[in-house]
Amino acid sequence: MRYKYSLLAAFFLLLNGCMSQAPIKTVPEVNLKSFMGPWFVIAHIPTFIEKNAFNAIESYELNEDGTIGTTFTFNEGSLSGPVKTYHPKGFVMKGSGNALWGMQFIWPIKAQYKIVYLDQNYQNTIIARDDRDYVWIMSRQKKIDQDTLKNLVKKIEDDGYDIKKLRWIEHAN
Repeated sequence: MRYKYSLLAAFFLLLNGCMSQAPIKTVPEVNLKSFMGPWFVIAHIPTFIEKNAFNAIESYELNEDGTIGTTFTFNEGSLSGPVKTYHPKGFVMKGSGNALWGMQFIWPIKAQYKIVYLDQNYQNTIIARDDRDYVWIMSRQKKIDQDTLKNLVKKIEDDGYDIKKLRWIEHAN
């Protein structure tokens, strides 16, 4: 009987593995110095802490030890809502071309952070996860032209995300 349950459990694990989507490809190479600085969050499938975020900005700073100091700020609930600030730390994974990070909000957990799109001028980026649970479209500007935005959303959709879940971030002028 025990053998039967083990076989059944193995079958469901195998089935689950077959149904999962392939990993999302990162960009080949990220120049970390060029990537540093502020990024406006244009749209996202949010985590629980940012479901009501307005004026969302993610800013990166390269630390001497090679980690990424991160400051994530936003107004909670409205453009004039209280300011929330978080300071996760990014850990660049070796051999990833600097495009795969572990983002640590609380020790010892490092959430997957994949740079899956980055234009050549470091003006627009997409951060994704293989689980397709969260995604962020970010730009150096508060707004992106419609053609570029359409292409970024198409990329997210092509990577297997449900784009109906995208939440658009409003920024103060």
